Amino acid sequence: MAMTPHTAEVARLYQTEFVRSARAVGMLWAVCSLCFAIIEVVILVQPSWVGTRNIQYQGRGPVPKTGTLGLFEVCVESDRLVPECRGSLSTLTPLPAFHSPAVLVCMSLTMVWASVGCLCLFRFCNAATVYKICAWLQLTAGFCLVLACMLFPDSWDCADMRDLCGERVTSFSPGNCSIHWAFVLALLGVLDAAILATLAFVLGNRQDALLPEDTKDVHVISLSQKCFCRCYKNYLPIISNILTIY
Repeated sequence: MAMTPHTAEVARLYQTEFVRSARAVGMLWAVCSLCFAIIEVVILVQPSWVGTRNIQYQGRGPVPKTGTLGLFEVCVESDRLVPECRGSLSTLTPLPAFHSPAVLVCMSLTMVWASVGCLCLFRFCNAATVYKICAWLQLTAGFCLVLACMLFPDSWDCADMRDLCGERVTSFSPGNCSIHWAFVLALLGVLDAAILATLAFVLGNRQDALLPEDTKDVHVISLSQKCFCRCYKNYLPIISNILTIY
């Protein structure tokens, strides 16, 4: 059934508003993805996954240490203004007990920055495809971060944790320590990754819905023709020079 002029005009206005809303949400998603990538860097390098509690010294035995611990460093407070840190953050060598969580966080960081790098593909590729690629990358990043958050408490039964938090340390029991803001930030990063991946999937499906059914094939063909023309124009001088030489 043919649409009346009034219905066609309403549909056109609705699609225009729909495109504007999709672009605005897409920009918000891109900014949040960049912020999430920066948060991943902070999670990886900060030695504040676990820290000592405020315990009053009773005057018996050695003075308990105060400080924080991360995936790469153990920092203990001293008489100096700067705490004394042990570890190899400059060479990205994790503490022996936390090797697996550190590798998983590095994998998550790589996936998130790869999704940020894929934002450049919007200029050359179909927007729906780019959104879905980024969604899978962010979903994988969140999965790696979940595994890291699960393996980190399981690795507490080690010499570094006992030296900082006392002899009562066991797996999933930090002894005289408690979780600090970097570990909480990692947990929030899991939620952030899930939200961003879901939003990217929704935006990708909405981008597919923007094209009418009878123009989707034509759109794909036109993109293929543009890519072929660009490759032909770029490589034609090189081919001509090779033929001239031989």
